[in-house]
Amino acid sequence: MNAYPKQTRHLIGAATAIGLALAIPMTGIAQQEPAVAAAPSSFSEIVRQKLPAVVGIITTMPAQNAPQGAVPQLPPGMGDLFGAPRGAPVLQGPVQALGSGFIITDDGYVVTNNHVIEQAASIEVVLEDERRFDATLIGTDPATDIALLKIESDEALPHVQWGSSDDLEIGDWTIAIGNPFGLGGTVTAGILSARSRNINAGPYDDFLQTDAAINRGNSGGPLFNVAGDVVGVNTAIVSPSGGSVGIGFAVPSAVAQRIVADLREDGAVERGWLGVSIQPVTDDIASALGMETAEGTLVSSVTRGSPAEKAGLVPGDVIISLGGETVEDPRDLSLAVADLEVGSPTQLTILRDDAQQVLDVTIGLHPSQSITEAEDTGADDGTPRLGVSIAPLDAALRARLGLPEELSGIAITGVEPGSAASTAGMQPGDVITAAAGDEVSDLDGLRSAVKSAADADEPLLLRVYRGGNYTFVAVKLAGEDE
Repeated sequence: MNAYPKQTRHLIGAATAIGLALAIPMTGIAQQEPAVAAAPSSFSEIVRQKLPAVVGIITTMPAQNAPQGAVPQLPPGMGDLFGAPRGAPVLQGPVQALGSGFIITDDGYVVTNNHVIEQAASIEVVLEDERRFDATLIGTDPATDIALLKIESDEALPHVQWGSSDDLEIGDWTIAIGNPFGLGGTVTAGILSARSRNINAGPYDDFLQTDAAINRGNSGGPLFNVAGDVVGVNTAIVSPSGGSVGIGFAVPSAVAQRIVADLREDGAVERGWLGVSIQPVTDDIASALGMETAEGTLVSSVTRGSPAEKAGLVPGDVIISLGGETVEDPRDLSLAVADLEVGSPTQLTILRDDAQQVLDVTIGLHPSQSITEAEDTGADDGTPRLGVSIAPLDAALRARLGLPEELSGIAITGVEPGSAASTAGMQPGDVITAAAGDEVSDLDGLRSAVKSAADADEPLLLRVYRGGNYTFVAVKLAGEDE
């Protein structure tokens, strides 16, 4: 399998951070003190055992969903960092994307990156022994760029085990196996360069950084420790040229394993939600608020009806702790809230008017909602599925997608491969402003429009905001007469 590398745009220092999928048109001196542990003489035994469980991922998508030379769209907020040049011409034929993955159970559950399979009309998994399987998408989590697939086999499949990324230390050996440039099983090794990297890809950035050589096509492949356990899911690199320069990023197993468990259980990820837009407390802001030191995170807006509003939070409050744990910056708060169980009570310590206050808050369910499941669209009563994941337009999402304040509607955060929405060319980042002539602002409105169109056996006409312009899209729902 050969592929053209994806072009990238966003600079970090003098380098470029890119996603790792591929897309093609179908046609010194050793010191004695202190003692230093010797490097492994070989990784051959780990490779022999683990390589059979590492797979290639081949996805095929309609041309209208894929800009020329681009990979499938990355998670919300990652488009500018890893995405393709905007305004690129559309290919005239189907497009294949190449990535990596790994089998985690003998009955065929496969982990990969969301951006490898997003928008795909079909997904194929290729094993090291060249067996090929059609894959079913179980679920995706665009926020962490994790996806779970399932393949069916008459015999037990080779698989790997999760390891503890929390136990990794900077300087520990790491081994990456994947499908770079479509070459098939390729092994590289290096050390863990850094932990908990934030590359501004999204609110839950917590990447491992490794200098094991990682290239395009490695997306979704495993990062192993020296015990042969998976400690990360390779996701992105920093490079001025598109090739490896020894700066690769992986989603830690501590995050990926939890996400995969949720996806396997019910096809979706539940995250705690507070309902605030937040920003760092700079020295100038701290001075203006009368704070002695810059600490915590500043609330810039509060979502109406959110747990934060019910708890009494207002813009201008500075959150300094959650559940007794210090909040150092916005990222701290985002990660901590997301990890809390929906419905659980906790306390916020805030600074307001030069005084500390403690507020009781009940963590809510993050309002990103999916209608890819049967019960969400009424498919149990015969209503077809549209096949999108949606989220309300809060301030954070508007900022990530570059949407104007006056725009109303619901944002598409994911499109199910092979769904009615995918066939119609809908894309993550689209904003549905109206359905069947009526404005929509929530899931109920969209669900109602889907049902009405299905009952009338007609395509659903959606008005969509995309790339600064409005367009109409007619979605032919599954089950209509051909």
